[in-house]
This record gives sequence, structure tokens and C-alpha cells, in this order.
Amino acid sequence: MAAVQQLLDPLRTPARPQSINGTAHTLGVGMGLPSPPATSDITLGSSPQGGDTRTVIILYGHGQDKIVAVFAEVLGKLYRLGGGFKDVTLEDKDLVVGISAGAANTDISTRDRASVVVINAHCTSLGMPPDVYLSAQCDYEFLYTEMPFFRRDLSRFISHTLGQINHHETLMAKPRTYFISTTFPDVRAALPNIDILTVGSDAVEIRVDLLKEPLSDGSFAPIPSLSYVGEQVMLLRQRTELPIIFTTRCTKENGKFPMDNPDLYYEYLYRAIQWGVEYIDVELWLPESIRRKLYEQRGSSRIMSAFHDFSGAFKWPSKQAESIFLESRRHADIIKMIAIINDHNENFELEYFRSKIKAEYPDAPPLSAVNMGETGQFSRTLNKVFTPITHPLLPIIAAPGQLSAAEINQALALLGQLPKKDIYGISSPATRSTTPQATFYEKCFNELGLPHHFAVVERQVKGSGGIETWCNQRNFGGAYLNPAISVTSLTANNGFFSSLNSGAGPVLSDAARLIGMVDTIVVRPNPSSFASSAPASVPSSPPRHNGDSFGPYTSTQAGLPHNTSLVFDNASWKGILSTLTRDLAPSAYFGRAAVVLASSSDDAASALFALKALKVGKVYTVGFRTPPALAKDLAVEPFNSLESLQRARMVGSDGTGPGSSGAGSPFVVISALGPEKGNLVGMLVRVFGSRGSAKTRKVFLDLADGPVPRRGDPGLIAEQSGFAVYGAADVTAFTTVETLRLLVGQNVPYSFVRLASGRALF
Repeated sequence: MAAVQQLLDPLRTPARPQSINGTAHTLGVGMGLPSPPATSDITLGSSPQGGDTRTVIILYGHGQDKIVAVFAEVLGKLYRLGGGFKDVTLEDKDLVVGISAGAANTDISTRDRASVVVINAHCTSLGMPPDVYLSAQCDYEFLYTEMPFFRRDLSRFISHTLGQINHHETLMAKPRTYFISTTFPDVRAALPNIDILTVGSDAVEIRVDLLKEPLSDGSFAPIPSLSYVGEQVMLLRQRTELPIIFTTRCTKENGKFPMDNPDLYYEYLYRAIQWGVEYIDVELWLPESIRRKLYEQRGSSRIMSAFHDFSGAFKWPSKQAESIFLESRRHADIIKMIAIINDHNENFELEYFRSKIKAEYPDAPPLSAVNMGETGQFSRTLNKVFTPITHPLLPIIAAPGQLSAAEINQALALLGQLPKKDIYGISSPATRSTTPQATFYEKCFNELGLPHHFAVVERQVKGSGGIETWCNQRNFGGAYLNPAISVTSLTANNGFFSSLNSGAGPVLSDAARLIGMVDTIVVRPNPSSFASSAPASVPSSPPRHNGDSFGPYTSTQAGLPHNTSLVFDNASWKGILSTLTRDLAPSAYFGRAAVVLASSSDDAASALFALKALKVGKVYTVGFRTPPALAKDLAVEPFNSLESLQRARMVGSDGTGPGSSGAGSPFVVISALGPEKGNLVGMLVRVFGSRGSAKTRKVFLDLADGPVPRRGDPGLIAEQSGFAVYGAADVTAFTTVETLRLLVGQNVPYSFVRLASGRALF
């Protein structure tokens, strides 16, 4: 693949995202008629949750007590070191308590499981495996390297295991999901290319049975040890933000794990749950008692019940197929059924089976079902739940007939299921030259095998005039708007937008409705009951800009089809949310105070929405008036005097804990003020800075920073004042990930966006 042109400004400290999406709940633009339900993926549906509220106990190895402080900081809590479980009391509920591994060995079995959750934090430099007894007794186990240490991986681990984020809900809301399997005997071989390998993937599978653990005599262990597997999982998690699927495929199902000892499977699969792996592949042939036990002990992990048939005798219309499905769903969050076939028509039998199951068991777990071999490749284009894919850079395919994401998309295009669309970046003259995204999008489309055409076009300097010209085309496939435009500006006195959905207007996502700003326009199929009967207006041909050519517009492009709907959405808030939670768990923000600086409410709205999703206790504002929709259920106080600023600075100094609602000296400062206001921003971060005196670092996000350091750089001042600093480039990278998911429904990992920006991650 050709090198991708630079898209983003270099970041100070690159890291991984934590994506948090959910199910859509939307309203139309107040045109007097109900709007159709939106199908946007970006909502509050799975916003950060409180999760497991038990007292967190961290077990640490010799000389590793500092890891307790890091856990506490990531969770936004205070901590103390204890002498054993006998010392843990109800007064420790809001603390992180550290206990040495030696002390824990004496009384861990006596702990109150209902009130404490125990995490064995083991540094691999101390040797492997960790204490076997503690590994068995603890709830979770975090394996880490001291040099280098990746805080983002701890944030991801703790957010998942304590149930503060929900990867599964996010993925199941997507129209299609894929996963790629690492078929390397050592995952280290995959890591240099993992950013490109995972383009188009929603999860990455580690095939434990294909791992080869080297022994001192030059041979390989017949079964990789738990120590070796644990390190492999750790290394993979350090290099990808994607959820991991943990698989121990047996010899009967094209794997290499022996089948003579089912308890061995339980030992490995349960340890994967303890390691915080998001998906656990559990083969259906295992005894029901083991499958049930894993399902009951899965915590925040999700169980994929897996059935494979290589005999060629399995038939989708048979009673056996339905009985396998019914047995699978008893202890599964996803059901995977894969068979090898002999005739192409069996692909259609699978599709009938899929539709029958969906109709008769609507509340059953999602079904992932494909046929293997070249004959079954057609079924891989029709499966929509966790389709296994491969990549040319992998040494072997994980199963016969696997296709890459690009091959599947190319097949869908040939079948007419993925028609070519024109996707636009609609920018203002001031921003077009500073965001050379056309090359990046084209490279993404090429890597994914998408047939779409992308081009950057310019809108008028003021207002939204001309945008409907690009939207009202038969081949319109969506657009991002840079900068964002207010909903009012887009819809006011606009006959085209107001005529959509039988006069209900475009659909608004929750984010766009409450924020009031639109940065993404998504095309979605319109339910027949809401199909517009009025003919769309015929647009004039969009002008060409700076060499962008769209070719002649024929009659096939004479208006947006009547059976489609436009969804106005906002992806920027997700970019802000992901930036704020890349090194901290969502709970670090719960109930804390924040400061937002901006010249207008439009500039501040996305940040306020992200803070609202993070359940902050109070927001102090500077330079704008908070819109009523965003102020609802959010304590807001404007800084209108030095006295109010001083009050904010002193909150929490009287003994009020930082975890209570609205309390704590402002923990996070977000600035959307331009460079000319840098001195003001710098003054405020000095006022609220901790200068190393606090036990946790605060967060500063500068939404207006640039590639060139400026005089009075607020970011530099914030670092000197004890803040962890993030910039506009961080947010842009995360927002690009969300925008691509919205526009084309596929995942381009943040790590790939960072690679494309010309800045290495490590």
C-alpha cells in the first residue's frame, strides 16, 4: 500500500481511543411532523457507566507498590496501602487499596467477594508466571511491562473489567462487523503491521492454539503455557485498541489444541476472562457444565459459542442445525456456526436458515454464520455479524475460503449491494488547505476495497448555501462538514432539507439535536412508511474546486432517491470523549468539576456534551452562554467575577471529597479559544494547576492548538502546572475514526489514522 499523505498535525503524546457508542434515539427538525427513527451509531446509548462499585483491591509484587497509585489515578480515586484483607473496611469503599502479594497470600481466601474486587497486578519483569495461587483467587489479573508502561492499556483494561464501557453494545449496533485472526506463532511478528492489518476489522483474534512457545532445547512446547499466552495477550493489547477474541481451536475444528482434556480449555478460557479479554470463543463440543460455568463467570467479557463442521455432511435446513443453534444460545452472547459445503446452493440454504432464526427467535443472541471453502465465499458477503477476514500480510488464513475486508467489499460492489457513492468533505475556504484529507480518505477506501469517490469541496463563506447541491444527488453517500454548521443554519429557509421525510426534515441524532451543530451528514435507507412522495428538486451541477473533478452529471444524478433519508450527526463530541478517556477511566470524571472556555456556545457545545456523557458534577464556563438543552441536568456556573473564580479554585479544599457531585477543584480544563487568547487560557491553567502537589494529575484539552508553538503556549504552561495535556490533533484523529464509521459503516483504527498522519505510535 502506498504511503498515506499527512492528515493531522503531529501529536505530543500519541495514544489509543476508548470508543463509546450506542443505540440511536433521535428527533426530527421541528417541522411539525414526526421523523423516522434514526439509524445513527453515535449516541448516548452506551455512555460511560458506573460499573462495578465494589472496593478495588490491587495486589502488587515486590517493589511494585507504585502501580497502586497509577490504578487510583486512572480510576480518579485516592489510594492507600494496606497490610492485608483483614484491614479492608467499609471506610475504604471510595479508595483503591493496595496489598502486597506476600500479605495477600495469607488471607485472600477470607475476603468478602460481595464488597471487594481483587486485581492481581503483575509486572512481567518479576518473572512468569505470577503467583499461581493468587492468580486463581483474584477476580482479574493485569499483566504489564514496567519499561515501557502504557497507561492507556491500563485504562482500557480497568474500564472494561469494571464495566464502565461496553464494546459489545457498540459493535452490535453496527450494520456489519468483521474480525481478523492473527495466525502467527508469535504475535510479535504481527505487531509491526498491526495498524494496516486491522483496517476494516472490529476485533482481532488471537489463535492460542497456533502459538508456538520456544523451549530451551530449540523445540516448541506441545501446548503454549499460560505464562506464554498471557504475555502474548499483553503484547497484542499494547499495540491495538481493538477488542480481542481469545480462541483455543481444537484439532477436530481445524485447530491444534488437543481434545482429551476439556478442563484444560476451562483453565485457559477462564484465565482470558481474568486478563480482561473482551470476547471468549467457547467451542460447543465442550461439556455443558464448563460452558455454563464460563458464561456465569464471564464478567464484562462476552462469550462466542462456536460450532464448526468440516465433514461436509452438515445441512442448514436440517433439524440438527436448529438444535445446534438452540443449544448454543443457552450460554452465549454471540452464536457462531460455520460449515463446509459442497454446492453453491447451500449458501442460499444458509440465508434461509438465518432469516428463519431471526424470525422465530428475535431475542436470541446475534448469529454469525458462514460457509467455508471457495464454494462458501458468497456467504461471507452476506453475513453481518463478526465475519472472519484475512489479510495478504498474514502468513496463513485461519480457515479455508476466508476473504479480506477489501475482497468482501469488492464482491458486494459487484453484486450491487455496495453501490458507488460520492462522499464529500465540505469545508470553508479557510480550512480546506489546512486539512488535506482527500488523499487520506482515498487511501482508506482503497485499503477497504470501497468503490466510493471522495472529494473536498468548498461551501460559501457565510451560511450553508450550496450544501444542498451536493446532498441532493442520486449518488450522494454522505459528507463531513469542516467546520461544523449549526442545525438552524442548515435547515432555515432551505426547501430541500425541510422537504425530506414528507416534510419532517432531516433526522437528528441525539448529539446533533442537543449540541446544535452538525459535522456529519449520513445517508440511510428510509423506512417505507416514511418514504417521501414529493419529488426532490433537481440540483445544479456542483462547481469544481482546485482541480477536484466529478465528471459530467447525468440524469442518474438528478436528485436524492425518495427511499433514503439524511441523518444530521455530530462526531466531534466523540473525538473529545475518546481523547479524555484514552489514559483515564470514565469514572475519573464522575462528579468532578470542569472548566470550558470558548468565544461562543457553538464552539463549546461538543465539549459540554462530552462532559455531560462523562457525568461531571459541575461545569464553569468562560466567554459564552450555555444553551438550555445542554444545561439541563448539568450544573453550570459562568465565571463572571474574580470571586466566582476563587470559589471554583477553593472547592474541595474544605475536606469535601473529589468524588461527590460537583465537588473538587476543577479537574479538567477545555479551551476552544483561539491563539490570540492564549494568555487568558494560560492564566487560568496556572490558577487551577496542581504543580505536583495533588495525588492525581488534572487534564487540559486545547481544542485550538496548532503545529507551531506560540508565545504563551497554554499547553506548555499546563504541563508545568501539573496537567496531562491533549491537543486538537488528538481530537481530530479520534473524530476521523468516528466519521468514517458513520459514513461508510466500517472501522479504521485510530492507530492507522495516526500512522497516516506521519507520526509513529511507539
